[in-house]
Amino acid sequence: MGKFSNYEYRNLPGFDMKTFAGANQAIPMKTLVIHCLDPRAVEIPQAVADYFGDEVYPGEIITDENGTRVGSTRTLFAATNAGGRAAFALASVAAMDYLFDVQKVVVVHHSFCGTTTLTPELMVEEFHDHHHADISTLFDHDSLAIMDFEESLNYDIKLLRSSPAVPKHVKLYGFFYEISSGKLTEVVRDIPA
Repeated sequence: MGKFSNYEYRNLPGFDMKTFAGANQAIPMKTLVIHCLDPRAVEIPQAVADYFGDEVYPGEIITDENGTRVGSTRTLFAATNAGGRAAFALASVAAMDYLFDVQKVVVVHHSFCGTTTLTPELMVEEFHDHHHADISTLFDHDSLAIMDFEESLNYDIKLLRSSPAVPKHVKLYGFFYEISSGKLTEVVRDIPA
């Protein structure tokens, strides 16, 4: 066992991964927000929480009588990546469904995102020129840059809906966030019947 194995749930006495019912009793997370890692976009999760009105963000940490952190009141959590693209967050969606009762997945793209300074072809070419490595087949090509905000949000919502990593009951939303004003605009939604 590794140096930190005592901190893994799977190694706790009595823990059984096959009967694990999720962590919702300790942390009631229900919404995943996928957004850009740009530090100017840090207010996106709060803007989404405010938009829906029934989310708790950032929430408070719950401790037991010994001061051990055992939970949180937060209902909304964030997955960040370059451009806030859905393709790069699919593993997070699947993991969060296992751990929590995910009800909504929200994709937010923001104004003046760094991924609007390039094209997918330019990114692949520049990486090859600088690092002599071919990354052309490693990633979802259409997720490497944002060429048009409405198209990219529609693309990401369709990608999520068609992915087996996203439960069919999950509500999907795509938003545009203007970083200077903080204005959040809904662009697309896909809510199962």
